[in-house]
Amino acid sequence: MAKEKIIGVDVGGTFTDLVTVDGDTGNIRIAKTPTTLDNQAFGVIKALDMAAVDLPSVDLIVHGTTTTTNAVLERKLSKTGLITTAGFRDVLELGRRTRPQAYGMKGEFFPVIPRDLRLEVPERMDASGQVLTPLDEAAMADAVRTLIDAGCESLVIHFLHAYANPAHEIRAAEIAADLWPNAYITTGHSLLSETREFERGVTAAVNASVQPLLERYVTRLRDELSGKGYGGDVLVMNGNGGMVSSRLVAKEAAKTVMSGPASGVMAAAYTGRRADELNLLTYDMGGTSTDVALIRDGTPPISNEIEIEYAMPIHVPMVDVRTVGAGGGSIASVNAAGLLQVGPESAGATPGPICYGKGGTEPTISDANMLLGRLNPDKLNAVAGGIGQAEIAQIFTDKLSNPLGVDATQAAEAVIRVANAKMAGAIRMVSLSLGVDPRDFALFAFGGAGPLHAADLARELSVPRVLIPARPGMTNALGCVVADLRHDYVQTVNQPLAAEAVSAIHAVFADQIAAGEVALAQESVSIKEQHKTFSVDMQFLGQSHVVRVPLDTATPGEDELRLGFEAVYWNRFKVELPEIRARIVNVNTSVVGVSAPVDLSRLINPDDRQDTAAPTGHRPVIFAGTSHDTPIYWRDHLPLDAELKGPAVIEQLDTTILIPPWDRVTSGPDGNLIIHIGGAA
Repeated sequence: MAKEKIIGVDVGGTFTDLVTVDGDTGNIRIAKTPTTLDNQAFGVIKALDMAAVDLPSVDLIVHGTTTTTNAVLERKLSKTGLITTAGFRDVLELGRRTRPQAYGMKGEFFPVIPRDLRLEVPERMDASGQVLTPLDEAAMADAVRTLIDAGCESLVIHFLHAYANPAHEIRAAEIAADLWPNAYITTGHSLLSETREFERGVTAAVNASVQPLLERYVTRLRDELSGKGYGGDVLVMNGNGGMVSSRLVAKEAAKTVMSGPASGVMAAAYTGRRADELNLLTYDMGGTSTDVALIRDGTPPISNEIEIEYAMPIHVPMVDVRTVGAGGGSIASVNAAGLLQVGPESAGATPGPICYGKGGTEPTISDANMLLGRLNPDKLNAVAGGIGQAEIAQIFTDKLSNPLGVDATQAAEAVIRVANAKMAGAIRMVSLSLGVDPRDFALFAFGGAGPLHAADLARELSVPRVLIPARPGMTNALGCVVADLRHDYVQTVNQPLAAEAVSAIHAVFADQIAAGEVALAQESVSIKEQHKTFSVDMQFLGQSHVVRVPLDTATPGEDELRLGFEAVYWNRFKVELPEIRARIVNVNTSVVGVSAPVDLSRLINPDDRQDTAAPTGHRPVIFAGTSHDTPIYWRDHLPLDAELKGPAVIEQLDTTILIPPWDRVTSGPDGNLIIHIGGAA
């Protein structure tokens, strides 16, 4: 039986990456091309052409996208209206009454839906789901007409306590469907059936406002692929690390936020399991930003408490990834106080850093690496030529060195140190701030720029070793290939722990399992096996925060729930509260369809490897203010038993790896490289 030919493609803010896996031969091909920001589908097609893909022979394409993430962050959203319970139109704006800058005297915040497009209708449920005020159907119809006249493309229906009883939201959606000109209607309970009106409302608002954008994009992409002979389905990565058909994805568009970063974490977990590295700090530095996450025991953490920016909580299950604005294209500048700052502004794909030779004029992290000899202009993927170190040095002198009172090389090193400090801070957020010791983990470095900075970051964090996969710059695209089908469900029950609550959660688990199995059956992908995970979110009565309690079964007993909660609470807070009763807040189920395994040993063609590690040349590279004559290696030629001492630079199609003088590197399973961190620089 012939095995599938699968393509994974990740569209980032700077580059579009593509990986093809031929199930019959095991051959893997890759391609990298600049992202076409005006229409990302064109960049995907260009990458397919670059890899010489025969689309009619392809069985499946899996796609990670930044369409929804960028739309939310840049507020380039569809015009959306909201209809809510009388008296609650300002929930999205009031939020939790926090401040954008905790210690500042001012700040501003703009809700996803402006106030003039948030309307109220008479209706009311109480927290137990009892009707206090019936839905005014005439007022509902009038509100829908008002939003249509205002030019809204999407609609949110968000009623108080709809998680407890969605009857009013369901009826309101029926009324709206008879009047609304399209299918872009989101009800809060159907997307997120849990308490907290602000978080549920924001999640629904984000979903509705990106639905049309995502639908138009995936439709364009399917049309482009179909025109070139592709007859299969396109699956889109969700933020939870699973996949969903592009024909279904727009219905729950909010779940694709953080799609790209999630695919990278899934690839890191997959690679780590094959290499017997189960505890990883993942570090993905691309052209625009850096994403970090923590993998423990080979499993990426899934959270439904993600806030992608201030007052923007998206409470659908997503891989717990933290992002900072430091990428290869991040712009360095001297602020009004005379201090060096790096990011969050980025040169992006166009014009890009100065060293790309495409018209960039602002100093960036990539330019600093070029000036220090760490990057080779002849090997830059996007370089147009004509820009050398002397020209970069002059721009650094004019814009950074003179204001700071240092020379261009010192300014470049300062840019790297500031950027590394920002990225180290992000890694501390997913490790030290959660009580995790980084010394017990390996740093998994990927992205086009990650391996350049990984050794210095590991030293800063006291991480003993760095794992660099075979194709670091293609890891997000690889994640699309190795990811499983996954559907997550959350349902609020909000009951004290007692026999009645236990019966209720058994029923919820059964419903969630059935829904997940139906969802998997609708997918057009063959799976190797299916498995399910269960958990509950619990709290002590009177507390506002919850902790997640993993379960071994969908039919736990009362004692199992209580003891499990107390154990998790003790591990997290080292406090026992035996005199306070526990409450079950949410019931969570994940239904996963496991994909066929992929042989990563062919990411680097075995035929290209040589018997010995021979440098392709030398060039001066600056480390800690000192220039070292540094050997340059081509990674595809390194033998599987390679061992090198720093300093060294290892180049490949999709990244450059920097080995400082005080570190050494060895080769591991699947052609991974392991940097063993030495002493202080």
